[in-house]
Amino acid sequence: MRKRISLLAAAGLVAVGLAATPANAADPVFTLTSPAQVGLRPHPGQGGEAQKTSVDFRVGNETGSVFDHESTFTIDLTGLKGVADVALSKDQASSCTLSATSLTCKEYALWTHDSGIVALDLSAAKDSKVGTTVDLTMTGKTDGATFKAATTKVKVGGPDLVLEEAPLKRDMVPGGTQPLPVVFSNAGTESVQGVALEMNTTHGISLVEKYDNCVYSEDNAPGQAWNMGWGKTVCTLEGEFKPGVVYEVSGALTLKAAPHAFIDGMTYAVHEAGAQPKSAQKLGKPATGKKLEFKERPAKAALRSADLDPWNNYHEFDFSVKNSADLVAAATSVKGKAGETVKAELGFQNNGPAWVAYIRSGEDVATTDIVIPAGAKVTKAPEQCRGVTADGKYREENLGAPRYFCSTPHIIGEKQKFAYPFELKIEKVVADATGSVTVGQWAQDGTAPQSWDPNHANNKAGFVINGKDGGTKPTPGPSASTGTGTPTPAVSASASASASASAGSGATPHGGLASTGSTVGPVAAGGAALVAAGGVLFLVFRRRAGGRA
Repeated sequence: MRKRISLLAAAGLVAVGLAATPANAADPVFTLTSPAQVGLRPHPGQGGEAQKTSVDFRVGNETGSVFDHESTFTIDLTGLKGVADVALSKDQASSCTLSATSLTCKEYALWTHDSGIVALDLSAAKDSKVGTTVDLTMTGKTDGATFKAATTKVKVGGPDLVLEEAPLKRDMVPGGTQPLPVVFSNAGTESVQGVALEMNTTHGISLVEKYDNCVYSEDNAPGQAWNMGWGKTVCTLEGEFKPGVVYEVSGALTLKAAPHAFIDGMTYAVHEAGAQPKSAQKLGKPATGKKLEFKERPAKAALRSADLDPWNNYHEFDFSVKNSADLVAAATSVKGKAGETVKAELGFQNNGPAWVAYIRSGEDVATTDIVIPAGAKVTKAPEQCRGVTADGKYREENLGAPRYFCSTPHIIGEKQKFAYPFELKIEKVVADATGSVTVGQWAQDGTAPQSWDPNHANNKAGFVINGKDGGTKPTPGPSASTGTGTPTPAVSASASASASASAGSGATPHGGLASTGSTVGPVAAGGAALVAAGGVLFLVFRRRAGGRA
């Protein structure tokens, strides 16, 4: 009897332990994602080929570490019979198996953050009916984790806004204007209740008119983290936009080139109203008493393209504004005794009048070539500067180099200053030791003058340590200001580094360009990319390879 009670007590302890700590309590939960809804272009009928629409299924791993167990993902395709045909790309055939009734994919590890599982090509079946809707659901299974399913509604037909390309003129002059005609149609099978017209312009281009049914960014100066030199306008057009009808905006939309315009561009798009961009809180709404209107066009004014595809909802355009930007190297002088460390801010200023932005490619606008005076050794250099040999060749060690190449971001604002803060140890006092600061475009052995810079004579200035009478030798370029300086308020974009211009022990600096203290990184590389976020189209506008600059 006593033995039986002991066994029961032990069993009770085990049961309590299991209840307190479930076996799967620590298992991660991964979320599958896919578009909420996709529309398929109706089948064209006998002899025609249905247009394909891609549906991307992904999985998110926010655990911070790789999940290295095999996972199986399944989609039941029985509901698509007679509604849509499914196809896999060749590169996905190795990890996914497709049959008439199901799709199965295997992943042997889930990397951190977000990764793709499969992209399905769907097209309307030959005998499908417009308006038919089917749920497409992916589920996942693995040991040691669970998955939240993802469902996409697949619909045959739907609205399709198509935007006509405006006949814009590429060549402009500062202060010049030209109209932006906006014409679009609904080439789908269903009406759209309200349309949002989104226009994004770079720093040198703006819209003249203001309307109460539009919202506007307050400023498109480069350096603001949320727009990186872009101005945004979103206008909401209320009403029913019917299938097969062409519409045009009847209110005036005028583009104007600013005095600082140069390498500029814009994107414009239409999409179904109802979801504002995430940056909407950055936009302001005027009170002008005027409203942007639209009207129907005759049916004969048809557009050139038509499909259930958001990629035909937008266009982009490059402007070439006749202008120039004068880059001026800053002369700098510091003093110090042997063994002391001095600080110097070395760089240049854009005297304008134009800003320069390589928005498409994201490449550096300019390079600063800095030659270190004799007797000094660099002990601290900005991360945007790399040490090279005296003749500009590769060098393993960055510190202690006789010469440095320093890069800018892909945007230089009008009137913007760039300062690269260095620290140098004076190993030997050399009277009037002179180096140089040269700004221009990158070249194999240093820099070369920019084609758009009207004054190459001021691209080079002196960098002097222990100059005669404590001053700077008379060399081309403006002298740097005395003291630490402050950022130029006109543009706060992307200085390469931030540092104090105060001298080290025993050193007396004689100026240095003001460092803006902010960094703007380049936009992701590649061509123009369209991103859907909250139902609103965002465009990343990039400078084409071999572009104007």
